[in-house]
Amino acid sequence: MSPVASVTADKRFRRARVKPAQKRQRRRWRGLFRPLLVYGLVVAALAFGCYRVSIGAAQAHVLKVDRIVVRGNERLSKGEVLAVLNGLRGESLVWTDLDAWRRKLLASPWVGDAALRRSLPSTVEVVISERQPVGIGRINSDMYLVDDRGVIIDQYGPQYTDLDLPIVDGLSASPNDSPTMTDEIRAELAARLIAAIKAKPAIARRLSQIDVSDAHNAKIILSGDPAVIQLGDDQFLPRLESYLQLAAALRERVAEIDYVDVRFEDRIYVRPSSAPLRLRQGKPASAPSAIRRDKPALRRGKPAGKR
Repeated sequence: MSPVASVTADKRFRRARVKPAQKRQRRRWRGLFRPLLVYGLVVAALAFGCYRVSIGAAQAHVLKVDRIVVRGNERLSKGEVLAVLNGLRGESLVWTDLDAWRRKLLASPWVGDAALRRSLPSTVEVVISERQPVGIGRINSDMYLVDDRGVIIDQYGPQYTDLDLPIVDGLSASPNDSPTMTDEIRAELAARLIAAIKAKPAIARRLSQIDVSDAHNAKIILSGDPAVIQLGDDQFLPRLESYLQLAAALRERVAEIDYVDVRFEDRIYVRPSSAPLRLRQGKPASAPSAIRRDKPALRRGKPAGKR
């Protein structure tokens, strides 16, 4: 046997298979993992402690809703608002769902918008924005307060006789819909007319009745003047003012006027109670409006149509 072969076969001369670089890497990861684990446990313990503290604080008597402050209500009484919020008092100020309570308030016809805010230690502040009635809608012979979108606020009654509002006819929606549903387009026409005439308070105070049965031709009656005035669907105030400027002259020529059509720039059409009369040039307007002249009944506190 050669000396070289014997040395190679002898196990004492074999190099051990070790990887010192891998061992150093494991030690480095262990050195990083242990502090991270400790920090994670500390953070988890703190979070759990904070959670338990918040639960305890929320359940404490001092953070339960004990007082409800209501602002912005005029027609709605504070008692009516609190009746809608029945159950809020005594709930946790921290965890109670104010959005859910707000939705309950918005279900009230008088409430157009509402905001609820927490106020430490035990108060909920409620700010109400009420709907503003612009007219008294006559729907299926019943009278309702309606806002500028045609939303029915409440049935008209003696408690609202202090509201000097015009009667609005023609708001009813399709007969296939709810009997108390209003047509949004006609309601919008009436709201635009009322808003335009409000620019002249002296004229607005005379606005007695509105008929929006024709969505393109609003008709009105002024107090102290039985004539039905057709105003179209825009330029309401200029057209009405043009009629008022000529009203005295018209009365001299026609004692009893059924309706006046002022939708045209250079002419006015007048229909006497017996026969049509054409002023300036043009043809007589269409058939007279079916609007009823019964605003005085409302001013006496008696709903029109139920005499």
